[in-house]
This record gives sequence, C-alpha cells and structure tokens, in this order.
Amino acid sequence: MSGNSKEIIVIGAGVIGLSTAIKIQERGGYRVTLVAETFPTDPRTIRYTSHWAGAHHVSQAFGDARQKAMDKETFEVMWRDSEPEGRGAAAGCFFRHNHTEFRADGIDPSPWLDYMPDFRAVSEDNLIPNSTAGYTFSTFTLNTPIYLNWLLARFLASGGTTNRDALAAHFSVFDTNTEPSQVLDGTQHPAAIIACPGIGARFLGGIEDKNIYPIRGQTILLRAPWVNVWEDAVRSRWIVLIGGIKAADDWYPVPRAEDREDILTRAFALSTDLAPPSIRATREPTIDDLRALIVDEGCGLRPARKGGVRLEVEWIPRETGKEQGQREKIPVVYNYGHSGMGFQSSWGSASIALGLLEDALEKGEQQGATRPGYQISNKGVSQITREHSKPISLHNIPLAKVGTSDEFLAAHEVGEPVDVVCPHLVIWNVGQGCRAC
Repeated sequence: MSGNSKEIIVIGAGVIGLSTAIKIQERGGYRVTLVAETFPTDPRTIRYTSHWAGAHHVSQAFGDARQKAMDKETFEVMWRDSEPEGRGAAAGCFFRHNHTEFRADGIDPSPWLDYMPDFRAVSEDNLIPNSTAGYTFSTFTLNTPIYLNWLLARFLASGGTTNRDALAAHFSVFDTNTEPSQVLDGTQHPAAIIACPGIGARFLGGIEDKNIYPIRGQTILLRAPWVNVWEDAVRSRWIVLIGGIKAADDWYPVPRAEDREDILTRAFALSTDLAPPSIRATREPTIDDLRALIVDEGCGLRPARKGGVRLEVEWIPRETGKEQGQREKIPVVYNYGHSGMGFQSSWGSASIALGLLEDALEKGEQQGATRPGYQISNKGVSQITREHSKPISLHNIPLAKVGTSDEFLAAHEVGEPVDVVCPHLVIWNVGQGCRAC
C-alpha cells in the first residue's frame, strides 16, 4: 500500500457500508477504515437490518431513472458473482432461479426490468385467474448472512481495517472537540468520511435525519428440506424463508404473534407443499403442520427515507492536528435511506458514492458537486449552477410543485439559492435540512 494513500472512514457495516468500503478500497489509492457498532459476525440484532433481509433481486424502480441504474449495475455485478459451478466469486451465497409475477394493476414493469435475463411477457393462455398480465425472467436469491460475511472477508483481504465503536454514544460522530471520538481518531487525518448508517441516520449525532423512518419487516425460517427449489440456496441447513410484511413507522423490535399468523396463513395458501410429505400422504395438511417446522423468526427495520436515497456531499470542519485550534474542512459523502432495496442497489449506490468522493477530493468544497442548485423567483424556481451565478436551464419548476406560494415564500426569500432533491422536489436550504416539507 502506497504511503500516499488517502485515509477514508466508512461509517456503517451493513450491505451498503460494506459494498461502499470495498468499492473505495479496491479502487486503489485509498486506505479504508470501516467503523461500526455491529458487524456481520455479530449476533443478530434489531439495530442491524441487513441480517434480516430476504433479499432477492426484483427491481421496483418504476420511473426513477437513478434507482434503475443502481439496480441494474448491482444485478450485473451479482449475476457475475453468482455464476454456478465455482465460476462466480460468491456462488455459494446465491441461488439462481426463474421468477414469474402476475399482475392485475395495469402496470407494465418492462421499463425497469427489461435488462433481466430471459425477460418476457407471459402468454394470455398461461395467466392465473384474476390476473391481466404476467412477466417472467431469471434472477437470484441471496443467503444474506453468508453474503454479508463474504463481503467483510473481501474487504479485509483487500487491505481494509475495521474499528468497533458505539456510534450512538457520541454527541456527534463527526466532532472531536466535544468528546473523544473513535470515528475520527481511528486514523491520523482522514481525507473524507462516507456515512452509511442505515436506520441509524435517524438518531446519530451529527446526522439526525428526521426524514428517515422504518418500514418494519418480519420473516420466519422453516426447516423444510423437501422444498427442492430452495436446496441449493441454503444447502447446509435446508431452510425456507417465508414472509413478510411492510409496516411503515413501526419501531416494534421483536416478532409479533399476529404477524406470525398472517405470514403462515399467506404462505400456506400459496403452497401446501410446505407441509411435510408424510403428512400430505395421509391427510389434508393444515397451517398447524407448519408450526413445528419453525426454527427461527425475526424482524428488521428497513431504512426508508422521505425524498429517497440520500447520495450527496457535505463539508464539515475538523481539527487539523497541525496547530491547536487550527481547523480544515473534509467532505462527508452520505449514502443511506435505501428502504428495502439495499441489497439490490448496493453496488450501484457504492459507485455513485465513490464518484462523489473523488469529485469532492479533486475539486474541493467550492467546486465539488453536491446537489443541483435552484434559484427562487416570483414565478418559480430556476436551476442554476453550484456557484448560484446564472441559470443553466430556463425551465422553471412551478411553485405548485413544492407547495403553495405562501408556504414556500414563508420558508424562503425571493432570490435565495436553494437545492432541490429529485425526483420528489423536496426543497432544501443550502447546507441545512428540509424546510418546506
């Protein structure tokens, strides 16, 4: 490793933090330290969402071009890594299979799923009752605990280091002046910090993003080796994962009995083959036959965010260490808020974060790209350059897009430069949080 390598700190060791740390470390020219409270090798906890993910790759990007690009890049990386018969670097973490979905909502997913292998529409003769369309393609399912440990091993093998820290105990994870902080003190002079704290972004000092909220999920693991489609997915334990639920703003940290019943009922309605063959051979199986098969259950908090994934740069001051009281600014790249799409967008999101990092380090605070700039006028909001000097587009965004004129002007003054986070047009004051939503 060159002595000129830049020190980089990555906060968070979930799938987003791990993938981003690997992307930066393997880029070359960087020495990455991964700082986290919980790692993949630790016992499962509600504070670490990635362990609980079911994780198959079926994009739900809809009209979000950035989300589709992240999902597509991630799929291409994982499809290569999942090559069977030892050809893929992480083949044992994946199970390739056919996926077919039937719809009755009139939505055509082709625009965001057309890159999937073997993608085609299901013929009308093969549609199930009450469906109006169907689509089939090849994809994969991940064994997430194994995959997370593979990511950690890959990061360490590439020269990365780890630092366990009780992040929630710090007044600010970025501040070394108010208290000792392993986050910044773990390296001599970090050139940048990459913040991938997942659901922790809601509470971590220095971030405290109130746009973060949980979408609670719950899953059940059944020991059912007769369900052949899953044999290669979890060959050592013969486990089938069933679920789940999506409950927004639900922080309940342990499995609920009523959710367990709902999951078992829906899974049994989909396939009575979950019941043991010996029972099916002698009588009609019931949902009670599944209860004896439960080996584990758990819940996780998907890190959703109003306004979508946060991928942007902020410059923060810190001590230089050269002289007492002397301060400089370093970039923080934020990469969190992926909701239930963390695994399926991880590598694409890591690529964007790497691009933001290198852009910030190359151009500095004044020139580095962060968010697209916009200028308030009496008629609307016009896009401007980062220096807020002149419009780069004459296309105005109507005030109706961001609330009523009274609401908007109460939060901002005419002529004030603001940033707009697409695609939801949430209005941000420069360097501050959301003031208009």
